[in-house]
Amino acid sequence: MSSHELPLPASAETQSQRDLTSPGLLHNLDVIEESHVASVPSDSASETSTAADGKEPSLKFSSKAPSLKDAVVTSVNEVDADREWDEKSLANYVVPVLEKGVKNALLQPVTPWIRFRVWYNPYRMFFTFVFTLNMVGIVVACTHHFPYAEHHGAALALGNIMAAVFCRSEFFLRYLFWVVVKLFQKWTPLWVRIWWTAALQHIGGIHSGCAVSGIACTSPNVVLGWGVVTVGMAGIAMLAAAPWLRAHHHNTFERHHRFAGWTAVAFIWIFVCLEDSLNVDGGFTGSGRRLADAQEFWFALFITIGVFFPWFTVRKVPVEITTPSPRVAIIKFKRGIQQGLLGRISRSAIMEYHGFGIISEGIGSGCHYMAAGVQGDWTRRMVADRPTHLWTREMKFAGLPYLCHLYRRGIAICTGSGIGAVLSTCAQLDNWFLIWIGADMEKTFGPVFFDIIKRTIPKERYILFDTKKEGRRPDTMKMLKDVYVAFKAEVVIITSNPKGNEELMQGCKENGMHSFGPLWDS
Repeated sequence: MSSHELPLPASAETQSQRDLTSPGLLHNLDVIEESHVASVPSDSASETSTAADGKEPSLKFSSKAPSLKDAVVTSVNEVDADREWDEKSLANYVVPVLEKGVKNALLQPVTPWIRFRVWYNPYRMFFTFVFTLNMVGIVVACTHHFPYAEHHGAALALGNIMAAVFCRSEFFLRYLFWVVVKLFQKWTPLWVRIWWTAALQHIGGIHSGCAVSGIACTSPNVVLGWGVVTVGMAGIAMLAAAPWLRAHHHNTFERHHRFAGWTAVAFIWIFVCLEDSLNVDGGFTGSGRRLADAQEFWFALFITIGVFFPWFTVRKVPVEITTPSPRVAIIKFKRGIQQGLLGRISRSAIMEYHGFGIISEGIGSGCHYMAAGVQGDWTRRMVADRPTHLWTREMKFAGLPYLCHLYRRGIAICTGSGIGAVLSTCAQLDNWFLIWIGADMEKTFGPVFFDIIKRTIPKERYILFDTKKEGRRPDTMKMLKDVYVAFKAEVVIITSNPKGNEELMQGCKENGMHSFGPLWDS
């Protein structure tokens, strides 16, 4: 077994389910693929059909689309009081669809409170808490009621920066995720597992809060020149990570955030050494023993380890790339990978790294895949000019799907190339249900992923819907609510585009379903 693969025990039995409520929803679906997708019956009420030769009944979709006028928020028991829901019935589930031409399935707008709850997520809560705490500390220090901060301002600043670094360290987070799963996956109440999932997924809020606070706490009154330079370089790294710049100019973000950050680390060491050597007379008297005793030295050391250690796992590896369509590149690597891990790849050893979900049937499968959907120049070039080797970090980092082990049962819903983040989870864990929605799926993605689904996931544990083939979109929230109850799910993992993710999160929040989705913060 590879030292990078940390096997986790499978989750336990199911848990009782509570009632839910239901409006529908979905918007702006990506391209997606099909495996075992049936067609919508034409203008007649559909029923689940059984083949004459005794084969399993095929999945069909309801042609009775919900009307916008008839949209009423009702509980599951009220809507389906005449039906006994169970897991096996999902093999013959009749997927509700919207009227042709309807793209927004949010039949009723959610309340402003729901929108605020989704927007003010734990990421923003963490940032608010950390930054406020530091600002309060600065104010108290300025009033001479915080002696430690008055005499160790540099240590406070470096402590914040160290926390920011480790909240983004792939090595540290990999083992933090592992420890949390080991400790909390079986015996804790659901709210505890939900809390840990939210905390780990949104830990970037601590990263941002500590980074901004570290710059604010830095006082360049000692060795003024290097203090100013250090703060300046850290400030450039911080500004480069602004959400708009990160989303629209990824390469600019990456260059400045990474290289300004590395430069800041070098300046931190110079700053720490000079500050420690400065004596009361204004001269310099260096002492290695005194430096080793200084708090600032140890903060700087751990900052350096956190920043550079993952780069020692960078390797150039052979790949096989196929392009079933101009919209996606399927990248095949050697070595099987456990579920829940993500990887970064690049054409260069230190530049333009892009993260993708990893698709694998398990550690013993011998290979894994990434689905790189065309969204910018880098992925477009991957389709047009297919390399034979790519740079990657052997230390894969844990993502949200890694925490699926915390739950007894769950649903993974994705659109387009979002299948890359969740397919391994549904293929390797028998307590997760897959919903994959998209347009022209088989033509877009080719046969590889469909083959994995058919071989590893039973019919009662997946639904695939091709919006282009069927000519309409599913009533996603109605479908999610039905599956949530029938499968006795505890949580929903969403992998869609920003708009689709936001609406699904709002719908789940309003319907009382625990849900998590991507943050696009890296």
